[in-house]
Amino acid sequence: MLKPEASVKKTNTLVIPTTFVKRDGAKHPFRTFKLRLILEALDLGDAEDVIIARIVGKLPKHEVSANEVADAFKSALSEMGYEREADSYIDHRRNDEIAWRKETDTKLRLKRMIQGDPSIVNENANKDSDVFSTKRDLTAGTVGKTVGLTMMPQHVAKAHLRGDIHWHDLDYTPLSPMTNCCLIDFKEMLANGFKIGNAWMESPNSIGVATSQVAQIIANVASSQYGGCSFDRADEVLAPYAAKNYEKHLEEAKEFIADPDKLEAFAKKRTKKDIYDAMQSLEYEINTMFSTQGQTPFTSLGFGLGTNWIEREIQKDILKIRINGLGKEHRTAIFPKLLFTLKKGLNLHPGDPNYDIKQLAVECSTKRMYPDVLSYDMIKKITGSFKCPMGCRSFLQGWKDENGKEVNSGRMNLGVVTANLPRVAMESRGDKQRFWDIFDDLMLTCHEALQFKAKRVLQASPKNAPILYQYGAFGKRLTEDGDINELFKNGRCTISLGYIGLYEVATVFYGPNWEHNQEAHDFTVEIVRRMHDLCAKWEKEDPNHYHYSLYSTPSESLTDRFCRLDTEKFGKVKDITDKEYYTNSFHYDVRKHPTPFEKINFEKDYPYYAAGGFIHYCEYPNLKQNPAALEAVWDFAYDKVGYLGTNTPIDKCYKCGFAGEFKATAKGFQCPVCGNHDPKTCDCVKRTCGYLGNPLRRPMVHGRHEEIAHRVKHMSTGLVEQEAEEEQLKNAE
Repeated sequence: MLKPEASVKKTNTLVIPTTFVKRDGAKHPFRTFKLRLILEALDLGDAEDVIIARIVGKLPKHEVSANEVADAFKSALSEMGYEREADSYIDHRRNDEIAWRKETDTKLRLKRMIQGDPSIVNENANKDSDVFSTKRDLTAGTVGKTVGLTMMPQHVAKAHLRGDIHWHDLDYTPLSPMTNCCLIDFKEMLANGFKIGNAWMESPNSIGVATSQVAQIIANVASSQYGGCSFDRADEVLAPYAAKNYEKHLEEAKEFIADPDKLEAFAKKRTKKDIYDAMQSLEYEINTMFSTQGQTPFTSLGFGLGTNWIEREIQKDILKIRINGLGKEHRTAIFPKLLFTLKKGLNLHPGDPNYDIKQLAVECSTKRMYPDVLSYDMIKKITGSFKCPMGCRSFLQGWKDENGKEVNSGRMNLGVVTANLPRVAMESRGDKQRFWDIFDDLMLTCHEALQFKAKRVLQASPKNAPILYQYGAFGKRLTEDGDINELFKNGRCTISLGYIGLYEVATVFYGPNWEHNQEAHDFTVEIVRRMHDLCAKWEKEDPNHYHYSLYSTPSESLTDRFCRLDTEKFGKVKDITDKEYYTNSFHYDVRKHPTPFEKINFEKDYPYYAAGGFIHYCEYPNLKQNPAALEAVWDFAYDKVGYLGTNTPIDKCYKCGFAGEFKATAKGFQCPVCGNHDPKTCDCVKRTCGYLGNPLRRPMVHGRHEEIAHRVKHMSTGLVEQEAEEEQLKNAE
């Protein structure tokens, strides 16, 4: 093979083209680093600068097409004696086109699904792929993915297939113009009635009917969108309907009871029974229903701010029912996700009027992991208003309508696109300027993908999803031919830019133990700050002024997918791809064991920029005998983070009686005493990401299993309390 021509010198006088026209017509700034990335893959060493100079010299000086760059690339390599590398480059481009045809071939993907490809059948831990309805959804999703790729701009689709970005929920969108997650406006719907199918539902006259209607609404909404839905302030919304029960019981008892005190006591007792029965019914209905997506509707229940006796009773019953468990074996309910609000002066400290309910919430978390807790003051500070997240972790920002009224329920998210930040870091080879150059180019693709998501959603009409657009779930009721953009524009909705793997990014630059390196921490915060600032810029420039929010992606299957694709590209990279998973968003490396207080302090800066979606959680040993340890962490976290989850062993083997933590094996989880892993005779519950899952009933992808298996406990429960006391003393000083 001929050596590179020594007579060709580097020059600073090259005129670089300004615009690069992709094969689908999209125009991006011309980036020379992309030429370097290809040359590095060809392993041409010191010849790279010389080759780049020759390639650029062959190009037009202003606008250049993808084909012109490809021709110049091949020509330059051939002229300099790199015939084999030129052929390799052409083969790579040819293979890229073959891969594109395969990924858009519906028959091939259906064959993979039928053969049980885990990346397809196990990508969602909330779906049981053995069930006919789920199989039907997976079949439809296979068609949705292959066709959907051909509907979006091709350079966006290829960026998704390469693993530069992830277009979330490709099985549903863009084939269908669906929205993602939402806060259902239950208050409006229950008050004014709604229609499902052929039946008009009147406003309920009892809490039992109200919760029954809530379940029907959830099932219908879950079938009309592809993300989670939440019932915010459930205790306050349902209380008026329980009050109707109370008034009925008072009226009925007047015939038999003359003493006013006894009359009130009787009515209260009956009403409390009605509340318990209604909330228990709601728990069972949600856990037994299936949406048209072939899964239990992803539902979250926010509560904790109510103060009257009925609201307090609803709160207590939600927790008592969850503690009791489902069925004769008292299994842990996966849904609804419970979100309990902590608020200073209401329930945070002894002497607060609802402190007893906080104690019950702590007990519930030690036994069932839920509820996760929301810190009232921090959620307001971070997002601009208080509300629970939509589904798992997606938060709306504070927003007021044209009359200056704060609106939270009835709003929604239009979708998520996530950037593969660890890949950017590895491509940069530790050069920060190059990292930012690649980052800027990736953000441009993410923006185009999000714009297309929003554009596609606008092609729906109210009659496509009557429950959302015509009957109140989205807050406003449109006519059949109404403009759905009225519900989205001017910041009413969100559309989200996601990210993953800040731990891996900093590992490229600072090594795997960077958590106590302030420069490394500041660098990762700078990444989310820049993404946040871009979102603000995009919103300002958007003609509809959609709110672009930065979202700390849950990465249920993406923690596997991005890592798997990058392993193919970069090989096994220590502490990055060799783990076989990427770390969710901004989280502390799960293999390390900080105290809960160290972990919270480490993570607390990120949500201020990633206010569109976030959650923190800590790993504990068994807490059932020491709930005070968990309460100590909740109290410490109150004015530091907005949203905190509990991970603690709650697995149960009904065969040998073991209760604790099941052992992670290559094939899944099993009882450490008798080896049982039969879901019929054991209950294995793990936090998948923001929500819980039962991996024995609904297996998860390999990378997520590895991530869970690598999680380390964040100190013993006795030390938790001691550390909390020390932190409180430090803060007081």
